[in-house]
Amino acid sequence: MTSAHDGAGEAAQWWATAVSHIEPGSIELRDHPVQDLIGTASLVDVIWLMLRATTPAPRESSLLEAALVAGVDHGPQAPSIAAARMAATCGVGLNNAVATGVNMLGDAHGGAGQQCVEMLTDIRELQALGGSWQEAAQEVMADWQSRSRYLPGFGHRFHPVDPRRDPLIRLVQQAVSDNVVGGDFLHAALAVEDILKRRRAGARPVPMNIDGATAVIYAELGFSAPLARGLFVLSRSVGILAHAWEESGQGRRNKGPIPRNVLPARLPQPKDA
Repeated sequence: MTSAHDGAGEAAQWWATAVSHIEPGSIELRDHPVQDLIGTASLVDVIWLMLRATTPAPRESSLLEAALVAGVDHGPQAPSIAAARMAATCGVGLNNAVATGVNMLGDAHGGAGQQCVEMLTDIRELQALGGSWQEAAQEVMADWQSRSRYLPGFGHRFHPVDPRRDPLIRLVQQAVSDNVVGGDFLHAALAVEDILKRRRAGARPVPMNIDGATAVIYAELGFSAPLARGLFVLSRSVGILAHAWEESGQGRRNKGPIPRNVLPARLPQPKDA
């Protein structure tokens, strides 16, 4: 027979976690009293602490912060932001509007960072077996492009050259030079970029984009591929919140994806098979 005390212990174990602990008058995040973090740790430091159970070195924190800043927003044409703006006019709360935008972040919109970390990891593992970065990149690229014509983290539908690429890569290069990070994922990404440049000589360039550059940072800092997506969601949610808040003050109701005076074109009826 189970006593009430045994039942309480079972419930406590059911929800046991190393992430946080609370008792009356006490809140700990990864064993750190919250009062010791308030005013001393940055939000980026706490993100690292919560995900990794360690505190980052100052240069690691700065590198992570740069990646998070770079991914905050990409204009109202981004599906996640457009959806949040529309939701904000439908009588839902700000939290619902933000959730609507965040829920739009999937494999095709928001998932390329995770996919790029996976691809760069494949290149790194192959190169470690012997051979050059170029040879490893060639083989892995061929494998990825046998499944999809897209290489995650490279090329952009809007920017010929993504303006976020260069400052992020410069920061990683300096961090490698200063022995803050190892540099393997940077070498892998630059090898892919170089192959694409030579492969498409004279054609529209396919340089590294924001997903590729931030994937390099997340991987160099030791974050797993799924967390590359999670960190992007954290970053982009700031822009989603800002857009939802702005839209909520515009006075529009039931905002659709196109102005009301523009009617969708009529498609021909499909023929019977």
